[in-house]
Amino acid sequence: MAASRPLPRLLIAGAHRSSGKTTLAVALGAALTADGLNVQSFKKGPDFIDPMWHTLATGRDCRTLDFFFMGGDGIDDAFADTSTGADLALIEGNIGLHDGVDLEGSDSTAALARRLAAPVILVVNTRGISRGIAPLLLGLRDFEPDVEIAGVVLNQVGSPRHEAKLRAAIERYVGMEVLGILPKLSEVEVKERHLGITPVAEETRCREIVERLVQTVRGHVDLARVRAIAATAPPLATRSPVAAPFPAPDMRIGVARDAAFTFYYPENLTALRRAGAELVPFSPIDDRRLPAVDALYLGGGFPEFHAEALAANTPMREEIRTLARDGLPIHAECGGLMYLSRAVRWGATRTEMAGVLPCEVALFERAQGGGYVRLEPTAYHPWPGTNEVRAHEFHHSKVVAMEPVDFAYRVARGRGIDGTHEGIVMGNTLATYAHLHAAATPDWAERFVAFVRACRSTNSPRRGGV
Repeated sequence: MAASRPLPRLLIAGAHRSSGKTTLAVALGAALTADGLNVQSFKKGPDFIDPMWHTLATGRDCRTLDFFFMGGDGIDDAFADTSTGADLALIEGNIGLHDGVDLEGSDSTAALARRLAAPVILVVNTRGISRGIAPLLLGLRDFEPDVEIAGVVLNQVGSPRHEAKLRAAIERYVGMEVLGILPKLSEVEVKERHLGITPVAEETRCREIVERLVQTVRGHVDLARVRAIAATAPPLATRSPVAAPFPAPDMRIGVARDAAFTFYYPENLTALRRAGAELVPFSPIDDRRLPAVDALYLGGGFPEFHAEALAANTPMREEIRTLARDGLPIHAECGGLMYLSRAVRWGATRTEMAGVLPCEVALFERAQGGGYVRLEPTAYHPWPGTNEVRAHEFHHSKVVAMEPVDFAYRVARGRGIDGTHEGIVMGNTLATYAHLHAAATPDWAERFVAFVRACRSTNSPRRGGV
């Protein structure tokens, strides 16, 4: 039933990639949360790492908004449903304000702001720029004038003199409100990785970094004005019904959660619970035995940075290999695929992995796959369903030394395993480079859980545990 309610909201957008969107969004989320607001954060586009920082900053799971996964109506429903109970919604865009796959801009950050009627705060990396800030802002504002850019935050400001030049140029030529600055903060920079900034689970200084960002934003950005801009957003139309309580679980799925395995969409975990699964975390690095489970979910992450620790846990590797051969259902994505392979190669180093899959994985400096994918299930898919699977991939590894295998998908768009196929099938194990999202494949969790139930009815009731 349609209704409406007030919901202050903001969208943080950049002039281009690496403008400082995440820095500003995390700082604002943490500062406003510390001020007593219940802040719900969102990230546009497929991403795992930035949302971890948002979740740390606000104490609420950051959620995904994506046109390719959800479509416009799906975005409306996901936004309205997830922000229930929030005092303010904070959305971080991706790439630049007007960037996207579609030449017409239907999937851009600007399109998302327009869809959600969210005022935009623009963040601009001003390193090496002064008077040139004016034509940059004019172009961003006037390219699609129906998108409300309510103000700008100047990032990487080098000195008070630099700030004065930037403000003077904006005042004279643009007239856009400057909400504040972010000075150069080398002491809180998070080291870059080949897939983005370091995951929270691996950054020992993460809370210290967030606190430093909060102090910085309090000292340099007008937070009262930011809140006032958020309050100008019109009432939010809500259509999503209140979600039913989770059913009593009738199975247990082990979920790999440690520094090596951090890439999980909250929406996927929720979907598994709603399908009747109890999720049991375990660590392939630290735990010597699996908990008693009916299946495994091995998400993505950076196992290559923890290869020695993973290899050193021989009992875990051997148990997973044995149970997989005995028919334990396993769903593995990207990092999970790497762990299930025979070995990971990085330069001259070769490190033994679980050995479930008849292949090895090699790491490269250049990305081997990235972006949205469309997959068509084959007859070999262990739990087939929808005719098309929409997902995404981003990986610097490649499957090598692979013996003949069956594949779960044909690749209609993307790279997959070899440009044509995706999803290695070994017994009841499915390992893929594609990251699924429950909004893009709504029946995935139900089908996987149903498959686990079917496997349990024909095999031993539960594997693993002492």
